[in-house]
Amino acid sequence: MDPDTQARAAAEAVARQAYGRLLATLAKRTGDLAHAEDALSGAFAKALETWPTRGLPDTPDAWLLSVARRRLIDEARKAATHRAHEAELIGRIETLAAEDVDQALPDDRLSLMLVCAHPDIDPAIHTPLMLQTVLGLDAARIASAFLVKPAAMSQRLSRVKARIKEAKLSFELPDAAHLPERLQPVLDAIYAAYGTGWDALGEDEGRIKGLADEARFLASLTAQLCDHSAEAHALCALIDYCEARKPARRSADGRFIPLSGQDTALWDHTLIDKAEERLRHAMTLASPGRFGLEAALQSVHVERRVTGQTNWRAAASLYDTLVSTTSAGFGARVARASAHGEAFGAETALSLLAQLQDSGAAYQPYWAALAHWKKRAGQNAAAQAAFQRAAALSTDPAVREYLLSQAETD
Repeated sequence: MDPDTQARAAAEAVARQAYGRLLATLAKRTGDLAHAEDALSGAFAKALETWPTRGLPDTPDAWLLSVARRRLIDEARKAATHRAHEAELIGRIETLAAEDVDQALPDDRLSLMLVCAHPDIDPAIHTPLMLQTVLGLDAARIASAFLVKPAAMSQRLSRVKARIKEAKLSFELPDAAHLPERLQPVLDAIYAAYGTGWDALGEDEGRIKGLADEARFLASLTAQLCDHSAEAHALCALIDYCEARKPARRSADGRFIPLSGQDTALWDHTLIDKAEERLRHAMTLASPGRFGLEAALQSVHVERRVTGQTNWRAAASLYDTLVSTTSAGFGARVARASAHGEAFGAETALSLLAQLQDSGAAYQPYWAALAHWKKRAGQNAAAQAAFQRAAALSTDPAVREYLLSQAETD
């Protein structure tokens, strides 16, 4: 491997493993997310410039933190205003040299997520802000997930970072009395991050590859902090159910395999048992909310390893409750239509999907579901067109190939 490629691979590995921890550490000292992000971005650029010729440092994440710290100090010293605050700020940043660079970095990511969920911040931006700052997603990918234009999302994120700085919001963990009100946005962000990592299994993006693992860790960390939260434990269960099925999602030659066609022998049964235990514990704490219901749906699916079939009527009922009683999004409504189709027939699925057509224009799972049920209903020409539309919207080559193959079969 040539030096440039090796340096880039190392930088990508650090980004996957430590971006959120590095940014949280810097932001906690400065109280300024935007400047911390700029400094960290500059440190990554410096790494790609120097590592190929000088070699990789023994501790790349500590090297990056040190460079970012120096950049922040230089910027503060050049500032022409707020001199009193400047001295205090430089002092806080300089503590990083003694505290963090030569030892294991503290994990301040959960603190940063709770800052992003502060009640003084518009609730609509809580999850997008966490996805960008803690989990490193760019505005374009976040905008796609929330069905808005990238420029609009970028502007919203910039404004809220300025708001955090102006209001001097605390980067410390809130006390127990205020923790519950911030918990749901944190869980929503972890869920969205895991979903992004799950969907990107076939993508060749360094930052995205480790996102599912990072989200899983943060879910576990949140459940430890909020041990009495049913939803925190349910989210852990939900993620473990999905992780258990990961070995069966691709064939040996990399082909996409839908859930209905997966070999249950390849599922991680130990992890399924762990998820079942976690879900039962969540149910003892409170009635199921969004993540409890979604975990229960996964439990219905994994029962196929024992019974050989899926209880679609139970799944349809759970989706009805999920859609009517929680904040579950558009994807849950699409999945609900498919569950009803399996339980009650193709015409039922198509009727429910027809109610969603105005919002599904750019949503790949909607077109994949529509294609599947058009095909089941014998509407082959319409099914073929929908499969092609779904394939065009897919970013995963294996999924795209599967959808196109379905379009070609009667």
